[in-house]
Amino acid sequence: MTSMTLPDVRWLHIVAAAAFLAASLPQAALNAQGLESPETVDRIVGSQINEEQAKATAEIGKVSSAIDRTRENITTVRKTSKLDKVDIVFLTDATRSEGGPPPVIENKVRQHRDYVAELRKEIEANALLFNAIDSRRVAAQDVLAVEFDDPGKIVIYAAAKPSR
Repeated sequence: MTSMTLPDVRWLHIVAAAAFLAASLPQAALNAQGLESPETVDRIVGSQINEEQAKATAEIGKVSSAIDRTRENITTVRKTSKLDKVDIVFLTDATRSEGGPPPVIENKVRQHRDYVAELRKEIEANALLFNAIDSRRVAAQDVLAVEFDDPGKIVIYAAAKPSR
């Protein structure tokens, strides 16, 4: 019996890994679904996603109040794994291209900047919420605040415009 040298063993590992990858690629291609499909997004998010367009100037009270509660809402975002309804409110006049949020909201965001930054990270880390905003082409950095209205419902306020 001859003994294998170290390079021979590495070669066997490489061949085995390549064979495994070659066998699994066709199945992976069949299972892959882009987030372009509404059915895929609904299955991942498992919630009804609604969109609304509003002027930030008309929503100052609601958005300011939600920003004030960001610290408490971070914990809820972290624990959220199922929702019945996700409402995304596009604050179309608060986008960067429109000059950003009105001063009242901008000051609230600045006042709570660490919590807002943490909220955005938690949204990115939460598969349900990330896929909900991503499916509507909202970047986490555009989220100003979230509000948990009723059990099973979240309202996400974003300084963004709908993609359509």
